[in-house]
Amino acid sequence: MTLPDLAYSNPQGFLDGLIDGVGRALPGSRAAQVLAVVRARSIGDRVAGRQGTITSLRLSVPAEILTLTYRPGPVWDAQAARLSSGVVVARRALGLGEWLTAFAGRVATLSADAAGDAAAAARALESLGVQSAGADIRVGDTQIATDLRILRNLVRGRIPDHAAQRVDHIAEVLADTVALVSNDPEAEQVVRRTATIYLPDTLRAFLSLPPEWVAGHVFPDGSTPTDAFIAQLAVIEHAAGQMRAAAIDYHASELLANGRFLAQRFGRSSLEL
Repeated sequence: MTLPDLAYSNPQGFLDGLIDGVGRALPGSRAAQVLAVVRARSIGDRVAGRQGTITSLRLSVPAEILTLTYRPGPVWDAQAARLSSGVVVARRALGLGEWLTAFAGRVATLSADAAGDAAAAARALESLGVQSAGADIRVGDTQIATDLRILRNLVRGRIPDHAAQRVDHIAEVLADTVALVSNDPEAEQVVRRTATIYLPDTLRAFLSLPPEWVAGHVFPDGSTPTDAFIAQLAVIEHAAGQMRAAAIDYHASELLANGRFLAQRFGRSSLEL
């Protein structure tokens, strides 16, 4: 079920899910700092110690406030307010789907900024149950060479040209390497994980970011989201090259060492080798 569908079939569950998602996406007390939740508590709620019915959410980010108000029906009133020096200078009404898109994008960028890592944006969207713009980027485990070739075509025009060149080289190296290690299950697992998880995850993370944020944002260390993306690809490219060299020379220990490094750097869960 899509989020807009859930908003009409289970409004309170929908709102609770957005609140929980923001809590998972943002570190520590950051969620409470940017997301205000208004509830209506009946006498029965107070007696029973219940929190009450959620009536509105307000997400405050630099230069903008996104507000979603619920009334039984359900009826949704979604708005975006633009700020200048802390003062509202413009308001506009949004459709529910448009508001959700804006809400998810703002939470994703807050998450990426807090982590100093573009990959956090994709994780934030997952927390909100939103499918990112890079959902079509995937490499299956059964036809790695074919999927890597398709992947190279899928990203062209969607990422910077110099990043696409790195992806071309990574895909070529991984396709070569997986064939070289086909007789060594442990080494093959490392290469497959790099091709099917680390590379696609890195691409999806970048593609999930709002283009205007990518174009104008600078992390606290002075780097941009594109800089961070290129650096992540460079790490994968170097490790993949080392894997291929180790496979050619039959140095299984070196290949596995590179796999451990990538698992620590990009892995969604620890990789035991």
